[in-house]
Amino acid sequence: MKPFQFTRLAALPLAPVLVTQARQLRRDTPRLPDAALPWTGSHQGPDPLRLLVLGDSTAAGVGAKTQDEALPGWIAHEIAERWRRGTTWRAIGENGATARDVLDRFVGAAASVPFDLALLTIGANDALGLRSRAAFTRDVRAIVLALRAASPGAAVLVSLMPRFDRFALLPEPLRATLARHAGSLDMGARLAVRDLEGVVAIPTPPPYVEGFFASDEFHPSSLGYRLWAQFVFDSAPGLDFRR
Repeated sequence: MKPFQFTRLAALPLAPVLVTQARQLRRDTPRLPDAALPWTGSHQGPDPLRLLVLGDSTAAGVGAKTQDEALPGWIAHEIAERWRRGTTWRAIGENGATARDVLDRFVGAAASVPFDLALLTIGANDALGLRSRAAFTRDVRAIVLALRAASPGAAVLVSLMPRFDRFALLPEPLRATLARHAGSLDMGARLAVRDLEGVVAIPTPPPYVEGFFASDEFHPSSLGYRLWAQFVFDSAPGLDFRR
């Protein structure tokens, strides 16, 4: 069965085991705090780009001490290295947020301030909650459309599912079930945004290296966020804001 053919019905026979494993995982996995405030900052350089990072716990910087050590700071670093430009950045997100949460509660604030480049990180909690593919893809497209409408000249990068099949802390069959459902949601969201101008869906990540994960073995560490930021730019070679 290919990832895009997976439905939640396929998980029903395993439901008792999956529920037990999920409860044990929530009980035993340490809950790390968000990155410390402030969630706004800058990276010195000429002609600064306005960066927005929006989404779930990875937008909130969980696993890093500060947002300078999470996605905003490392993306700003890549902008300086690759395009020789400065950055002003802000992050908006919440640990545990689904695409519906972002659409209902955060996209308005995100769209209220102009930006040149946005990174939407979303999907893991939708997969964990076994949300339907239709609901997830509808919400992702709506978020992206709202961002595009707010800043029509901006580029929007969409980073979707992690590779749950590579999460060592997940027991089987929970790991395989989440991986297959996440693959289905990932495929649906990519199809939902592929026709939108100025939007790039980032590929699924490469194998996670030693040190990628924070102490909870779920969220990225500062190294993980740095590698993620590098991968985002490597995966969007047509993106270029050099002056």
